[in-house]
Amino acid sequence: MKKLLSSLICMSFTLLAVAQPPAGDAKPGETYGEKITATDALSFADVVKKVKGGNDFTNVKFTAKVTDVCPKKGCWLKLEVPQGEEVMVKMKDYAFFLPVAAKGKTVAIEGEVIMKTTSVAELKHYAEDAKKSQAEIDAIKEPQKEVRVTAKGIVIVE
Repeated sequence: MKKLLSSLICMSFTLLAVAQPPAGDAKPGETYGEKITATDALSFADVVKKVKGGNDFTNVKFTAKVTDVCPKKGCWLKLEVPQGEEVMVKMKDYAFFLPVAAKGKTVAIEGEVIMKTTSVAELKHYAEDAKKSQAEIDAIKEPQKEVRVTAKGIVIVE
């Protein structure tokens, strides 16, 4: 019984250590995922406008400002769109994470940009990750159609 309890405690600590965003200051030039540069990056506002107009991008490079990063693991981030909205970014194949220090920084991202309907369960999960109140989580009742980015590489620009 003691061995089982000890094993469970060790596994819990291991999972807690793994479930942290990567450490770091997110300094200009640092890359996450595939190595990319900001060269020839488009305006994110233009990309969003085209996607909302019905043009999905399977591979595009753009720059945007990070408004939020998953405080749990760094597994998602939100980008500012000049029209006052935010766009969710997930990492391709859950292969890399972004440090929380990237919040407020300008980044270049290369990946897929599409319109997606996000389920209520997924929206609630993101709200929990973002440490929203239970009332805010419970208020999520309908799926949301939104622009979604799947990043394969990110570089900190400034």
